[in-house]
Amino acid sequence: MSEAPEDVRPLAVVTGGSNGIGYELARQFAEHGYDLLLAAENEPHLREAAGALQSLGGVRVEICAGDLSQEEGVRALYERIRGLAAPVDVLCVNAGVGLGGPFAETDLEKEIRMINLNITGAVALTKFVLKDMVARDRGKILFTSSIAATMPDPFEAVYGGTKVFLRWFGESLRNELKDTGVGVTVLMPSITDTNFFQRAEMMDTKAGQMEHKDDPATVAKAAFEGLMADRDKVIPTLKNKALAAGAEMLPDTAAAQMHRGLSEPGSGRT
Repeated sequence: MSEAPEDVRPLAVVTGGSNGIGYELARQFAEHGYDLLLAAENEPHLREAAGALQSLGGVRVEICAGDLSQEEGVRALYERIRGLAAPVDVLCVNAGVGLGGPFAETDLEKEIRMINLNITGAVALTKFVLKDMVARDRGKILFTSSIAATMPDPFEAVYGGTKVFLRWFGESLRNELKDTGVGVTVLMPSITDTNFFQRAEMMDTKAGQMEHKDDPATVAKAAFEGLMADRDKVIPTLKNKALAAGAEMLPDTAAAQMHRGLSEPGSGRT
C-alpha cells in the first residue's frame, strides 16, 4: 500500500464498534480527528452507529459487516482495509463475546465461537494489519482484554481464559515491537454498563445486577489517553486499579472465590 496523501486524516479501525465500549472508542477517535472503519456482525447496528458518529461533523465513517469468528469474515475485513485510501494508524481489537454459567452445563458451540472470535479472529486480524504497520514503522494497536484477566474466573471459565490470552498476547507483542514505531496497549475494563451481561446470559448474577457499573464512555476515554501515551495497559478508575492489584496479590484460590461472588448464577437475587 502506498503512503497516504498528507491531507488524509488518520484512520482508526474498531472491531465491535457498533455499541458499548467499541462505539465509545470510535467516538473518541472521531472527536480527535480520525476517520473510522467500524466492523461488527450486525449491519443495521453498524449503520446506526456510523450515522451517529458522522453527525459529529468532519468524520468519515466506513462500515464492514461480517462474522469475525470466521476466517472469511476476518479476510473480508482486511481486504476492505487494504482498499481504503489511507493506511491504518490505529487498530482496536475490541470485538468479543462472553458466556456465563457452570462449564459442565454451558453450550459448547457458543464457547467454541467465543474462542474463535475473542482469540482466533483477533490473532488473524492482528497478523494481517501488524505486518503493514511494521513495514511502515508506524501504528498503534489496542487490545480489549478485561480485569477478569487478573484472576481465575469461575462461571466464566472460557471467557476469562480468552481475556488472559489477549492480555499476554498484547504485552508480548509490545515487547517484540519495543524498538519499532508500533505501539501496543492492553485495555482491561471492569464491570461496564453495556449489553455484555445480557448477551452472556448473566443477568441473574451479582455483576449483572450491579447498579453502579462503569460508564463505557469513561472506559473509552481512559483507553484513548493510555494508547496515545503509549502505556502498556489501561485499567480505568482508581477503584478498578485497586481491585486488579488486590486480585493479583491474592492466592489464586482466594481470587477465584472473589470472582465467584460476582459471577455465580443466582447471586444477583440475594
